[in-house]
Amino acid sequence: MFEKILIANRGEIALRIHRACREMGIRTVAVHSTADADAMHVRLADESVCIGPPPAKLSYLNIPAILSAATITGADAIHPGIGFMSENAKFADMVEQHGFTFIGPKPEHIRIMGDKVTAKQTVKKLGLPTVPGSDGALKDFEDAKKTADSIGYPVLIKASAGGGGKGMKVAANPDELEDAYTLARSEALAAFGNDEVYMEKYLQRPRHIEVQLLGDTHGNAVHFGERDCSIQRRHQKVIEEAPSPGLNANERQEIGKKAAEVIRGIGYRGVGTIEFLYEQGQFYFIEMNTRLQVEHTISEMITGIDLVREQIRVAAGLPLSYKQSDIEFNGHAIECRINAENPETFIPAPGKVQGYHPPGGLGVRVDSALYDGYRVPPHYDSMIAKLIVHGTNRNECLLRLRRALEEFVIGGIDTTLPLHRRLVGEHDFINGDYDIHWLEEYLENK
Repeated sequence: MFEKILIANRGEIALRIHRACREMGIRTVAVHSTADADAMHVRLADESVCIGPPPAKLSYLNIPAILSAATITGADAIHPGIGFMSENAKFADMVEQHGFTFIGPKPEHIRIMGDKVTAKQTVKKLGLPTVPGSDGALKDFEDAKKTADSIGYPVLIKASAGGGGKGMKVAANPDELEDAYTLARSEALAAFGNDEVYMEKYLQRPRHIEVQLLGDTHGNAVHFGERDCSIQRRHQKVIEEAPSPGLNANERQEIGKKAAEVIRGIGYRGVGTIEFLYEQGQFYFIEMNTRLQVEHTISEMITGIDLVREQIRVAAGLPLSYKQSDIEFNGHAIECRINAENPETFIPAPGKVQGYHPPGGLGVRVDSALYDGYRVPPHYDSMIAKLIVHGTNRNECLLRLRRALEEFVIGGIDTTLPLHRRLVGEHDFINGDYDIHWLEEYLENK
């Protein structure tokens, strides 16, 4: 097992990884920008190294600085966390080349699944259903027209190297296709340095379902059930729950089994998530995330398994601690992502926290690096806390979530707590009757 792990991230996820390491008897190294000198993960780590100024490209995305920090502190392994370098195959390669262990998948799997076209082709061969669309990248606009005519409108044009809703455009009819094609390519080029796009049939009212997976280097693979991430705004998840209120027992068992077979088939190492659109009883693969997910917490709550601990064990070459038959699913869990944003306009609201009181009690967990007096910097993602609640069933979970949201206090800055308090009281949400468009329609009509 590793003696010392460098955590190449910040905020709540860096703190989450630090806690798992400490419980395993592993020392930690925190890296930070000058803006994060007083961050909680920096305060609690065994050692810390400043790797640059506030802009991420000069600090958390600075590969030489991260590798130098690992070298001077004598770290055995590097955990990339979520975002930043977590799905960067070049970084994973360089970590291994410099004699450290990358706590994540093999670089080849990051590359395969990072290219949406290649990922789709790979899983299709292994038996996963995919959304009807182009066989690969669109060659030109004429190719886009032919593909759209063959699969029928509406269609969705997506960046091959995309994610987070960037480089995605919908064309409802032939008149909208050229603008959608042009805009998607230009957005993709600006966001990812690659203007390659492909096309899929645009599903009307799907749910976003994802399966949490883990594989080791000994040919084993398991799933930890599915999560429903359909409450989204601009393709960004806002609330997630596990299990999904939209699936029956046979559906969840079948899709979990198929997803685990895929990662076993490619020899995948570490945690990963396969994401689907689900509509009218059918699942359609959309992408695989080759890293820990923000919402891994709700899978932990319904299984009682520490996924970060398992991720570290697998990276150290150990076999999985669990067979599929060992994993039991208990109760229901919901996560609310709390952002430092105006709850009406969603404009980021960095600033000094003046008064902080997280909720507590049975079945309530808060993952956050906030503390009273902490200054939320303006340079990074606006998510500042995750409220995770577990109950013996969905109704108990909803009641507990409502109570926890009422208790949660983050003073001095705007947050999205008021939005979450409204959402948990909405009839559709209480009934689990929502899809990926529900939140945006709700916000437009409120």
